[in-house]
Amino acid sequence: MRPDAVHAVIAVKHLDRAKSRLADRLPAGERSRLVLAMLSDTVAAALAAGLGSVTVVTPDQRVATVVRELGATVHPDPSAPALADTPAPADTARPLADSDGLNTALASAAAAVRERHGAVDLLALQADLPAVHADELRSMLAAAPGSGRSVIVDHTGRGTAALLVRAAGHTHAPDSLAPSATADSAPLMPRFGADSARRHRESGAVEVGGHWPGLRLDVDTAEDLDRALSLGVGTATAALVRDIGWPVGVHENLIRRCAAPSHVC
Repeated sequence: MRPDAVHAVIAVKHLDRAKSRLADRLPAGERSRLVLAMLSDTVAAALAAGLGSVTVVTPDQRVATVVRELGATVHPDPSAPALADTPAPADTARPLADSDGLNTALASAAAAVRERHGAVDLLALQADLPAVHADELRSMLAAAPGSGRSVIVDHTGRGTAALLVRAAGHTHAPDSLAPSATADSAPLMPRFGADSARRHRESGAVEVGGHWPGLRLDVDTAEDLDRALSLGVGTATAALVRDIGWPVGVHENLIRRCAAPSHVC
């Protein structure tokens, strides 16, 4: 599958609520800056991989500003439609057990992408993948099945780093996360949250195996960030950790680069 046939959706909550598990190491302002830096590197990698588009759904104007500067599309969180680049699609139902609104936001963005581009493949990515490489994304897309839904489990074995759905050839009936405008295409059916890897598998997604350490490493804790730094992160995250004085130890080569000359991936 060509990467440009796949369109990414990424959800980012309000920065004031971001990365609470790092509160003992970073004040709120620096946590917000870290979220923006990691998002920037994640979006840059997706663009460098040649994906058809990258759409970020968020209620936060600061996030929206950064996303537009990167050349990606902003979609309104259902709770904040004023941030839209395009109108929010109607009839996006709120799923059960979606206490943080993440799955509703992703389903809304996925519906909007298909309204713009037709029945395309969709890739839901975590927003905090500072060590992901464009080559990892391309390799994962090549390894994933050509139909249905696929899940890439994160480094903990319990969470989800990415969820892929092919537009055609699905076997699952649309559920409440599939807006009527895209009822003839395979729905994304996001099940992010606690124990999401199991929940995605139980909903029919096939787990995809592969050595993609950067893709599988979403950063929630100080240990996660240190591990990402050891793998090599994008320029935005590398600059941020230096600026805030995060101890990088022996990690001298913080920045990872990709083949595309205009991007750090």
